Amino acid sequence: MKRTFLVLLSLSLLSLAGCATLQKLFKKPRVTFKTARLSSASLSDATVDVVYEVSNPNTFGLSLAKVDYAFFVEGKQVVAGAPRKGLQLKARDSSELVFPANVKFADIVPVVETFLTKDQAAFKVQGSVGIDTPIGVVSFPLEKEGTFEIPKIPNVQFEPPRITNITLAGATVEFPLNITNRNSFPLPVAGIAGDLKVAGANVGTLSTGDLGMLAGGGSRQVTLPLQINFARAASAASALRSGNAQVSLSGRLTSGNGNVPLNIGQLLQFKR
Repeated sequence: MKRTFLVLLSLSLLSLAGCATLQKLFKKPRVTFKTARLSSASLSDATVDVVYEVSNPNTFGLSLAKVDYAFFVEGKQVVAGAPRKGLQLKARDSSELVFPANVKFADIVPVVETFLTKDQAAFKVQGSVGIDTPIGVVSFPLEKEGTFEIPKIPNVQFEPPRITNITLAGATVEFPLNITNRNSFPLPVAGIAGDLKVAGANVGTLSTGDLGMLAGGGSRQVTLPLQINFARAASAASALRSGNAQVSLSGRLTSGNGNVPLNIGQLLQFKR
């Protein structure tokens, strides 16, 4: 019994000595803000990734123990996710902690179209992360204010239309639309649709259908044919025969779960 006690005592002393040595060698990690970036975006919402970098100078790995995190956009709190608990921090290395937040613009402002005319939105981060260490859980504050890029409405313009057929009764005209993504990131465009006027006369409806994802800074052109009835649009008939006319499109551009008004007006030269 005495021998067993001595063995246990020796093991306890060794363990305590080891812990004391480990605590003495332990170096406190550093948590710093890195960036706030859009990982996905449409004209209805965006996912903002707030990224922190954790530098672990120790010769042994550490792990994330707890997270307390809140994310605000334009003063309003939005739903935010957190890095998975138990995230391993490599020895003598840096690791990213990514906090994703889905921002629905309609929850932030009453008029989404007005919000989309801004370049930046203000955000604020509050909270802390706890890292499991040999000296216990060490807490690091997460305090940051900054801005992130707001998705911009694509630029939509007509190219010169082409008259493919013209008779006394009407004409078939192809209207090319050029859609340019003004953002540095991809943007989904589910479609553009609206009423078309030529020389002030209603001549029909144009619809692109789903255009898919537009690459950052990229452009796409779609050509939309339309049959114009001169009996219902006399001023359009005169304009087409003269070779130029004011063309306007009044409708909506759809992206994500939202859509925004689209109004285009251009003086165009018609080709044959």
